[in-house]
Amino acid sequence: MSTERISVGDEVADFELDDQNGRLFRLKEHLGKYPMVIYFYPKDDTPGCTAEACSFRDQYEDFSDQGVKVIGISSDSIQSHKNFAEKHRLPFTLLSDPEDQVRKKFGVPRSFLGLIPGRVTYVVDREGIIQHVFNSQFRSSRHVQEAIEHIKSLV
Repeated sequence: MSTERISVGDEVADFELDDQNGRLFRLKEHLGKYPMVIYFYPKDDTPGCTAEACSFRDQYEDFSDQGVKVIGISSDSIQSHKNFAEKHRLPFTLLSDPEDQVRKKFGVPRSFLGLIPGRVTYVVDREGIIQHVFNSQFRSSRHVQEAIEHIKSLV
């Protein structure tokens, strides 16, 4: 499986994963309909990941007003995502990537000597082209700010 990094100007890698409700999410069914923010995060209910998810929740209206779909991806189980979404009232899609297949397709790097999954946010235009990539393990709140700034330039 490829672990080549996706960068600005590349076409988004197609994938299929289950969401927090056990429904299959097929990326290709969403292309051409709206821009997307796809963010990879290490783990449900950890301090940094909770802060990031809640930042996306708190700014969700800014995304939805622009017609943008927000998608969070980690290796956590469907049930973990469901609990996380309910606990923190997350209004967006969380996808379960238990074998890190999609993480590898996007080339999301690991941190801390390869022990912790990386935190990377991708802004994807309506046609499926990557317009912005932000990679920062420790600045979880900055991911939302970066995404909002770049979405405004697309709409």
